[in-house]
Amino acid sequence: MSSGAVLFFLLLVIAVLICIVLCQRFAFHRGTQESLRSISGKLKEINETGSDEKILIFTDNPELKELAAQINAVLEKHQKVKADFRRSETASKKMLSNISHDLKTPMTVILGYLEIMRLNGSDTDNMLSKAELKARNMLELMNEFFTLAKLESGDMDIGLSNVDAAEICRESILDFYEILTGQGFQVDVLLPEEPVYALGDSDSIKRILSNLISNAIRYGYEGKYLGIALRAEEDSVFIDVTDKGKGIDKLFAESVFDRLFTMEDSRSRSVQGNGLGLTIAKSLAGQLGGTLTLESVPYENTTFTLRLRKNFVRFEQEF
Repeated sequence: MSSGAVLFFLLLVIAVLICIVLCQRFAFHRGTQESLRSISGKLKEINETGSDEKILIFTDNPELKELAAQINAVLEKHQKVKADFRRSETASKKMLSNISHDLKTPMTVILGYLEIMRLNGSDTDNMLSKAELKARNMLELMNEFFTLAKLESGDMDIGLSNVDAAEICRESILDFYEILTGQGFQVDVLLPEEPVYALGDSDSIKRILSNLISNAIRYGYEGKYLGIALRAEEDSVFIDVTDKGKGIDKLFAESVFDRLFTMEDSRSRSVQGNGLGLTIAKSLAGQLGGTLTLESVPYENTTFTLRLRKNFVRFEQEF
C-alpha cells in the first residue's frame, strides 16, 4: 500500500472518530438539556400547585443526579416549613378561639352580677366577691397569654445568674402549703440542706415550679400525693415534681406542652388552669438553657423533670 493510501486511510479514521465524538457530545448535550427542561418544568408545576412531589429523572449523568438530589433536599425542607406553618396557624386559630371563649365567660358572669346588683341591690358583698374572683381569673389568663406571646417572640430577656435551686424549691412548696394540707395531700420534700447552685433566674424557676405544682394538684388530685426532689449530677441540676394521680396517657404525652391543652376531668378546682401553664414552663426552661420532660405511669408516678445547667460557687476573699 502506498504512503498516500495509508495517509488517506488514517485521515478517514480520524474523521470518523471526530464525527463519533461530535455525535456523542451532541447527544449528551441534548440529553442534558432535556433533563434540565424536565427539572425546570417539574419545579414550575410543584411551585404552582403546591404539591409535595419530588424531582425524578432517569439519567446516567452524575452531575444531574446530584443536582436532583440537592433540589429534592431543598423541596423537603420547604415542605416541612409549610407543614409546620400550617400546624402553627391551626394552633394559633384554636388558641385565639379558646381565649376568646375564656375571656367572654367571666365577663358575662361579672356583667350578670353587676346587673343583678343594679336591679335589686341585695346580697351585694357576695356578688362583689364573685365578680372580683372572675375578674382576677380573667386578668390571670390575659397575663399568661401575654407572657407566652413574649416568650415565643423572643421579647422576654431573662438574665442568668448563680441561684440556689434548693432554696427556690423550698419557697415554691411553701407557697402551696395551705392548699396541700387543706386537701389532705401527703407531701415529700427531698432537698439537701446545703445550697445547690444552678445557672438560672429565680423568678423564672419559681414560675416553672409554681406551674408544675399547680398542675400536680389540679390533675393528680386522686393520688393525694405531691413530691419535690432535687439532685445534682456532673453538669446539671434536676428538679422532679411528682404526683400519683391518674397520670397522662401515652397518646397525650407529647401534647401536654401544647398551648391550651387541658385534661378535661380534673377535679381540683382550688387551683385554676387555663392550658398555658405547661407551655410557659417549657418555654422558660428553654430560655434558661435547660429542658422540661415528662414521664408518667398512671396511678403510680407522674413526674415532670426540670433540668438546669449546673453552676459552681465562686468564693471571694473578704479583706
